[in-house]
Amino acid sequence: MRNLLRKLPILGKNSLLLHAAATAALGSGVLYANAAPDSNSRFQVSLSLPTRGDLLSVPWRVPLFTLGPSMPDKPTAVGNDPYPLHFSRVSPDPPADTKNQPSTDGSSHCSNCFTRDTIANAAAKVSPAVVNLSVPKGIYGLTMGRSIGSGTIIDSDGTILTCAHVVVDFQGVKASSKGNIEVTMQDGRTFEGTVLNADLHSDIAIVKVKTKSPLPAAKLGLSNKLRPGDWVIAMGCPLSLQNTVTAGIVSCIDRKSSDLGLGGMRREYLQTDCPINVGNSGGPLVNMDGEVVGVNNMKVLVADGLSFAVPIDSVSKIIDQFKKRGRVVRPWLGLKMIDLNDMIISQLKERDPVFPNVNRGVLVPMVTPGSPGDHAGFRPGDVVTEFDGKPVGSIKEIIDLMDDKVGKPVKVVVKRANNAEATLTVTPEEANPDM
Repeated sequence: MRNLLRKLPILGKNSLLLHAAATAALGSGVLYANAAPDSNSRFQVSLSLPTRGDLLSVPWRVPLFTLGPSMPDKPTAVGNDPYPLHFSRVSPDPPADTKNQPSTDGSSHCSNCFTRDTIANAAAKVSPAVVNLSVPKGIYGLTMGRSIGSGTIIDSDGTILTCAHVVVDFQGVKASSKGNIEVTMQDGRTFEGTVLNADLHSDIAIVKVKTKSPLPAAKLGLSNKLRPGDWVIAMGCPLSLQNTVTAGIVSCIDRKSSDLGLGGMRREYLQTDCPINVGNSGGPLVNMDGEVVGVNNMKVLVADGLSFAVPIDSVSKIIDQFKKRGRVVRPWLGLKMIDLNDMIISQLKERDPVFPNVNRGVLVPMVTPGSPGDHAGFRPGDVVTEFDGKPVGSIKEIIDLMDDKVGKPVKVVVKRANNAEATLTVTPEEANPDM
């Protein structure tokens, strides 16, 4: 084809344009040309640039751009502009039956692609189930107005998930309702809610409203699927501004309560940079699939982009215990524990030559006198390698294995100095709620 073009006596003012078009088309690997002599023994060449259908049938992609201003009443779908910017060779198109393949006409989006509608679609799935909670606010029995919080309907029967500090007052181990709770849905309907259950340490509560018809409910996701950098959205009623949506990313998936200077029992939070304010408490943290992955409950007042939520995996376990016994039972061993990794193990071996040879485990640096761990024979410096017959490498794994096993003996394998191994039997006690 190149030799043919060299020999053709193409004349006229459009010869340069035709040559440029032919060169571009040849460079792309697709060109349709018809050459035939006319009555004067001259060749007439007609060039036909490939259509969109032709381009889609070969392993070539054409990034497109718009040369002129787009009409506001006629939005241009990506991929429908007729002017190719450049031609580039890429891998062959995936099979047409691939579920996640974006539509060529722009009518639908790849389920794993982030588009201009991703956040809006996720918010739309959950927003009908997000409610505003108006609670009486007072001191010494005197009503001093009302405070605002948020919640999420998690069951069509009117079960609402929120934060405990929004709906109850805690005095020691006792929790008392702040009064009648006014629940307002996004469609304007209002209900009167009552507190069913509340837990101080997790800051989780369940509110119930009576309804004659099923209410829209949000779907609970899995917080253990989140990674730092994942997009999330916070929904609720900050500063009495109903139906507010803010977006951000997950900053940390396992922020410890000790990192935040919070005493008492060990807790873990999802840290995000979603803007939240007073009134967001109890509202849902939502992933891009429109699933609730956390309950927003606090922020750092003197800093921006430091917001925290209770992971939904922990919330689900709390809800199960609410259903089983009406409260949360937490086993207690009286052991301070630290997760081990390769770097920590290497450093401990440098400091102490008799430190046991372990690849993973949980270090016990301190044992509370008189605790179940003390009675079982734990010593400072022990490394827990097995708990209840299963190998463990993190505190979370031990907590998950203990579950609510209060008063039930558990076998624990520990390694000590000079690789000595011991099997201990510990009986967890129920944690003191005031701890």
